[in-house]
Amino acid sequence: MRAMIAAGLVALAAPAWAEAPRARLVATPTWLAAQIGKPDLVVLQVGDRAAYAAGHIPGARLVMLSDLAAPMGGEALTLELPDAEALRTRLTALGVSDRSQIVVVPTKEAGIQSATRVIFTLDAAGLGGRTRLLEGGTRAWTAEGRALSAETPAITPGKLSPIRFRPLVVDADFVRRHARAPGYRIVDSRAPEFYSGARPGGPPARPHKPGRVAGAVSVPFSSVTTPDLKLAPAEEIAARFKAAGVKPGDTVIAYCHVGQQATATLFAARALGLDVKLYDGSFEEWSRLNGAVETGEAR
Repeated sequence: MRAMIAAGLVALAAPAWAEAPRARLVATPTWLAAQIGKPDLVVLQVGDRAAYAAGHIPGARLVMLSDLAAPMGGEALTLELPDAEALRTRLTALGVSDRSQIVVVPTKEAGIQSATRVIFTLDAAGLGGRTRLLEGGTRAWTAEGRALSAETPAITPGKLSPIRFRPLVVDADFVRRHARAPGYRIVDSRAPEFYSGARPGGPPARPHKPGRVAGAVSVPFSSVTTPDLKLAPAEEIAARFKAAGVKPGDTVIAYCHVGQQATATLFAARALGLDVKLYDGSFEEWSRLNGAVETGEAR
């Protein structure tokens, strides 16, 4: 019976997402190989120094999440967008210019959610139309017989216009006002045990409240991506969002623990052509604000 329901959801979902822009958001190793050497190409490998040093796509620059986030310390929230000028400075240091074609490479060490966090940041900065995810990361690259490099490339600083953030980040008040508003869906991207409240998130010293934002539906990031660092098949993504009550034309407002996993769910939503927004403070902030929560399995 469950298989029949899933098949029915796929059949109903497929026509609605027929014009999905997935092809413009992802890159294959074959496509990337044809771009290597072009002056406007910027390849960003997301991860740590050890993995980068062990081998990266030729010409790739290393980027860590802290490079593109606001400073931590005190009561600061984890992994917030930096201010526009700080982000511009960091991107130009990576060689990003107004004409750059950017490919973001996920790694097993950092997970696809780290790469999609970088992609979301670039999208918020107005560069999303020229940014792609290399599906499968370095493993997919080498699986096609292509070599990795241990050489750190020399980077010519980019020339990037002042950044004017697109309105893709929302705050707790926006989430409260749109929790059950027509045309919007608040989406929890965490694992089901956090959504239900069976397990609280956050560090041991400061755990989050158990449960979810009141009114949120569940689309775990792991349900719309694969362990081999790719988006799930389009029909599976469409069925997953449809099962959560998301309709074509809805705006998806996603959150997670700190605003990282949610970007993978939002990337999948973009692949369906949906409008997206990120509650960047996510459950870390919601818990601190004592926001309304619900517990129990999804209805």
